[in-house]
Amino acid sequence: MPKAQLYKKFELKQAQRDAFDADIARMEIVNFIAPQSLPGIAEGTEVKAVFVVDVELKRSDYDTKNILLISKLIPHRIIFALRHEDKVQLAVYHTKLFTGPWQPLTPNASCLIPINGLNLDAVWQNIVAFVGELEVAEGNSLTEQIRIDEERTRLMRQIETLERQMRSTSQPRRQRELYSEIKKLKSNL
Repeated sequence: MPKAQLYKKFELKQAQRDAFDADIARMEIVNFIAPQSLPGIAEGTEVKAVFVVDVELKRSDYDTKNILLISKLIPHRIIFALRHEDKVQLAVYHTKLFTGPWQPLTPNASCLIPINGLNLDAVWQNIVAFVGELEVAEGNSLTEQIRIDEERTRLMRQIETLERQMRSTSQPRRQRELYSEIKKLKSNL
């Protein structure tokens, strides 16, 4: 996937091109998951194919906006294998960008992604859950679970902020107010 073609096709601004060039050396579609490549898996209602894109990075502290940009410009489900030197990191976009931990890339070790599901919709959801290290509670869809996890994280940050404020204030009345707010937020968890 030549970067020049991406720039031309999607008419990227010069600032976007510069940021993209600063992080990404090259990209290549290395594989795809579809009924043609895995006959035991049926086409999904939403997901028709999942592409695996090898992205060679110039630096390990890349800007995630560049991966988001690719995800939004290309209307397919993509698993990104982000490589820098002798390490690889998996990334997927499903309502938000999920990245896995950096793993060593040696000849004896490979980055394996479990493929579970009867159709591509289920396979994609399991891949997102694997890369994002998500546990989908029974009765929730993947999107609902992501929203629930984000809300829980937001509430936890809010509680931590209020607890710091409560420790730093010396006014008893204000401490009680903060305590009641914290208690209310904890009940929402």
